[in-house]
Amino acid sequence: MALSRSARLGALATAAASFLVIAASSAPKPGADGIGDPYFPQLGNGGFDARHYDLDVAYNPDTDRLDGRTTLTARATQNLSSFDLDLQKLEVTKVEVNGRRADFTRAGDEIRITPRGTLSKGRTFTVTVTYGGVPEALNGPIVFGSDYGWMKTADGVFVACEPNAASSWFPSSDHPSDKATYDIRIKAPKGLTGVSNGRLVSTRDMGASTVTHWRESRPMATYLATATIGKFDVKSGRTPAGTPIYVAIDPVLANSNSVDVYAVTAAATDYWSQIFGPYPFEETGAIVDDMPEAGFSLEVQSKPAYSAVRSESTIVHELAHQWFGDSVSVERWKDIWLNEGFATYAQWLWSEHQGVRSAHDSFLAGYDTRPADSTFWQTVVADPQRDTMFASAVYQRGAMTLQMLRERIGDTAFFKLLPAWTKLHRYGNANTADFIRLAEKISGQQLDDLFKTWLFTPGKPSL
Repeated sequence: MALSRSARLGALATAAASFLVIAASSAPKPGADGIGDPYFPQLGNGGFDARHYDLDVAYNPDTDRLDGRTTLTARATQNLSSFDLDLQKLEVTKVEVNGRRADFTRAGDEIRITPRGTLSKGRTFTVTVTYGGVPEALNGPIVFGSDYGWMKTADGVFVACEPNAASSWFPSSDHPSDKATYDIRIKAPKGLTGVSNGRLVSTRDMGASTVTHWRESRPMATYLATATIGKFDVKSGRTPAGTPIYVAIDPVLANSNSVDVYAVTAAATDYWSQIFGPYPFEETGAIVDDMPEAGFSLEVQSKPAYSAVRSESTIVHELAHQWFGDSVSVERWKDIWLNEGFATYAQWLWSEHQGVRSAHDSFLAGYDTRPADSTFWQTVVADPQRDTMFASAVYQRGAMTLQMLRERIGDTAFFKLLPAWTKLHRYGNANTADFIRLAEKISGQQLDDLFKTWLFTPGKPSL
């Protein structure tokens, strides 16, 4: 069939327009300055996927100064003319992309980096940032009104960064949806120990300093990274089931608490491995530091950090997070109940396992003691809002939701669901809809009414 002249011209015009659309879509452009999380719109960054962080940090407790060099290996997810990293307060002195000096500008907590040439979509690249200064702890209503992040102690520093303080000590894509592996080297004065995530690769002396090199070979959210430094008594070995364990305890606290952190950590790691699926990391453990001002503990990946607040119940809670929060991480911060509700429910399961109290009775204890007009019942657990993302209802009503689910679908389906969830999303991210979908698939039941009542609707549900 032959085309008329007008048809041929029309076809050429269409082809030209299509070419322009394709060319425009592939033209290099800046990466976004945040991933768009409603709670923290500028946390994380668009245009690339973080793959590996190589952190070198040197800390002087006398001056509180931190000097660092961070190399991030990332993959471009679009054609990039420039991209951002998150860094709070600290001064940047040099930036290199693929080993070549790059231009950069600062706007608040954002570093905008412009490489010498376009970074093509799908290409792996490195960015190295040299920086330094005195890190500042964050504060405000989010974490129970406590300071958090980089917190000075009597002999060093306690580093616990949920939700948005990792970028207070290293440049990063500071959002749990952008996980990566890590090598972390900590330089501190001799006599102090730097403790971090994963396994200890090496310890070496350099003049008046000691450098510890830690490697976390499993993907990790930025807020779970630590570089806690101080005087520690260290005990290492293996749990009864064979998982390597490393526990560092400030000698000030060594004999001040009745709980045996090492023993409980070993026992809980092995028990949760039976209930939640195989332990997801290379090592388990604990960092117990003399930091009572912090008033909280954190599920630091592979080694929960306890700021002098520790008990058997706290330990089993933070270790349950290794599955719920660390291995399976939230897509957005509004899904935080998937971390805290599950870890709180783990405390109830531990009491049940110990023969102290059934999870049903733990549920009733929380439900019955809170009257219907309590503000507790007004938190929407599936979207608790930024400043109240760690409200008690996120923990307790989140756990209540799981007990209601268990009673609806039965123990067989429920205890099949937990390891299925951790296996399906191992080392990844998930949201509330994902969990509801899996619960319905495994139970064979329609569960919208249960989750709508307990997660999405304010007010005290009737039983």
